[in-house]
Amino acid sequence: MRFEDLLGIVEKEPVFEPGLLLAGNVEPAALQRQLTRWVSAGRLYQLRRGLYALAPPFQKRRPDPFLIANRLVRGSYVSLHSALAHYSLIPEYVPLTTSVTTGRPGLWDTPLGRYDYRHVRKDLLTGYRRTALADDQEAFLATPEKALLDLIYLTPDADSPEYLQELRLQHLDRLDLAELHRQAAAMAKPKLVRAAERVERLAQIEAEEYEPL
Repeated sequence: MRFEDLLGIVEKEPVFEPGLLLAGNVEPAALQRQLTRWVSAGRLYQLRRGLYALAPPFQKRRPDPFLIANRLVRGSYVSLHSALAHYSLIPEYVPLTTSVTTGRPGLWDTPLGRYDYRHVRKDLLTGYRRTALADDQEAFLATPEKALLDLIYLTPDADSPEYLQELRLQHLDRLDLAELHRQAAAMAKPKLVRAAERVERLAQIEAEEYEPL
């Protein structure tokens, strides 16, 4: 396969797998050798075994970090600090993309960023939705309520008033407080129920501070 042929197939794909290129008489081993050469030449990025992205200037659409996070670990969804920052519920820039998975936890370093995966039980893999991103891309992303609860669930003592203050939560009117309480109860962890109550109080304080005179 020539590089021009590859471009004709994948140039509009943010990321791709070799299976997309195996139509016709393409021999898998030969294709893999060619992909390895293109990675070495700087024409492709290898994100993990079997997942690639075009490198500039060949890249037509820069892959969104949330889409990459989903594709690096199948069955995961973006949550925790990354989702909270996406919804502007915390002010900090998040230097890596954080996700939740029922698989093994781990940290992936790729040419297109760092990706952290936290493990949860299978019954807690809920509260996420397919979300539209820039440039006609999509990814599975926790709802605002679930992103906050995932963070509290996975962080020791995160239900404490001190920790919640350190998060510098903002725009709490964007939270569905009834849904926050419902999900906290469904996750069946007392610390999450306590945290939901404390977040509701913070939301009430924020609303009073911005109440028009």
